[in-house]
Amino acid sequence: MPALSSESTLQLLLFVDERHSARDLVEELEEFIEADPESGVNLQIVDVSDRPYLAEHFKVVMTPTLLRITPLPRQVISGKNLLSKLKTFWDDWLVQARINASGVASGHSGLADSIAYSTELIQLADRLFQLKRDKEELEEQLRFKDRIVAMLAHDLRNPLTALSLALETIEVGGEKITPKLMEQLLQHARNQTKIVNAMITDLLEAGRGTNKEFHLDLRKIELDKLCHSVVNDLYFTNRLKVKEQELVVDIPSGLPLVFADEERIRQVLTNLLGNAVKYTPVGGKIVFAVLDRTSQKTEVSITDTGPGIPPELRDRIFEDRYRIERDGNEDGYGIGLSLCRRIIRAHYGQIWVEDAGKQGSCFRFTLPVY
Repeated sequence: MPALSSESTLQLLLFVDERHSARDLVEELEEFIEADPESGVNLQIVDVSDRPYLAEHFKVVMTPTLLRITPLPRQVISGKNLLSKLKTFWDDWLVQARINASGVASGHSGLADSIAYSTELIQLADRLFQLKRDKEELEEQLRFKDRIVAMLAHDLRNPLTALSLALETIEVGGEKITPKLMEQLLQHARNQTKIVNAMITDLLEAGRGTNKEFHLDLRKIELDKLCHSVVNDLYFTNRLKVKEQELVVDIPSGLPLVFADEERIRQVLTNLLGNAVKYTPVGGKIVFAVLDRTSQKTEVSITDTGPGIPPELRDRIFEDRYRIERDGNEDGYGIGLSLCRRIIRAHYGQIWVEDAGKQGSCFRFTLPVY
């Protein structure tokens, strides 16, 4: 074999994995190279399980693979009988390396330095990519918080006004208020307090992100009573009257108990009914129905006669902070439906939207039977 000086530029990378045959190959290859101590070949072993980024960087798709780094152009030998394949190229490689060495300054970088540089470069690129993603996420969070601050005062005003009116009616009415009306007003005040609390919870949940733990207080509940409580709330009925909308309620008696967090499901019902009122035009119709679908689940549906949801957006509306462009001037955070989906999924149910016939939308969700 032609001899090379200590300044040889024949630099090789051997990519292997953890298989036992890889260790045998490394020993055989090292013995082959050491058989000619004057060749000055520089060999480095890369275990792809420890440094997969190097395999990606050098575009290595299988092991074992021997990569000639220099002299250029690079050359690759892979697969079984790698050593036998190498022997057919070996003399030509040594000649090319000797010619290349004659034009290289004595202070050229070694293979170890080249690998260290490539590793550092890859790690810096990964870090830069991660920092860019973190920056984009922080910018989105800041934009979201700006929207929250801008809308919070307006959105809280409605339930707070309703709560204030209930308390004022009790204060002014005095002895004229019947026990039944008193109970209705107090219940209305309690419900409005829950709505305010739910809105604050929505904001906190949205701020925490979708990957945080979602706490549920699961117990058996009577879904029919909960649904009637929501639709009979004074604030909700007043909103219907203001827009002269018709509400059709189809909640059969004798529904099976469901296993759920009552206040979380109240949030979902309040949100979906509130959206139905918001997007249904004056004089429109809303249908609220509950169906005992199977022995394992109960289905709730809320149908409106609003503008409907385009088919291509029916999945996206449940994404975090997504809002349809046409709704840009409407009240709300753009987090209500995404939170509804999180709540229903946490109950191992499903939620979706579909056409409501000629016009409008029908939102449906299921809950497990106790």
